[in-house]
Amino acid sequence: ATLTSFNESLAEGKTDIVIPASISKNAEEQWIEGDTYTVTAIAGGSYNNGVFYNSGITSIELPSTLESIESYAFYDCSGLTTVDLSNCTSLTSIGDHAFRYCDSLTSITLPEGLTSIGNSAFRYCSGLTSITLPSGLTSIGDYAFYYCSGLKEVIIDSEYVYTNAKSASACGSLFSNSSITTVKVWTSLVEEGTNSYITTNFTKGENEVIGGKSYTVYSK
Repeated sequence: ATLTSFNESLAEGKTDIVIPASISKNAEEQWIEGDTYTVTAIAGGSYNNGVFYNSGITSIELPSTLESIESYAFYDCSGLTTVDLSNCTSLTSIGDHAFRYCDSLTSITLPEGLTSIGNSAFRYCSGLTSITLPSGLTSIGDYAFYYCSGLKEVIIDSEYVYTNAKSASACGSLFSNSSITTVKVWTSLVEEGTNSYITTNFTKGENEVIGGKSYTVYSK
């Protein structure tokens, strides 16, 4: 089932939102009991009708059953600071403009199974300071990270990102953010070949172990 609406008034002032793995409704369409539906998607739409468009939420935790976050789902949630996707083991896609203009967003954890990030998905997320691009990632749309002006650190587990980051505009304009000072690449990827943009624009340093994995650190 796709979550298609969020009634902010019924949240009773709460801004830290937890979406459960399943929701229920009775014959009167009240979401309390009755048939149960597994939450697999957060609905999107156009720029002004995503589920959480321009809402006052500050953080959100999404369920392990989630498979997709559709286009514009969190568009212009300017108060959103934290998104917890760590339990979303089934999540494979984040749609176009899904988090665009979430300029207070400082932290988001992308799950290992994520395969695609849409066009402008994190565009203008100027509060984001660090991002880890997981190993399953095989597609990043145009301008996905454009004008993430606070981004200082990028951690790369994805072979796709490492081998395709040939210019500042590649991989969602990731490296067009001149604020990036540190890039950490899973050492197994570095051993397989040289990436021209990272090695040309950053200085290779010592290895660092993060979560039991070795990363080669590049800085400038």
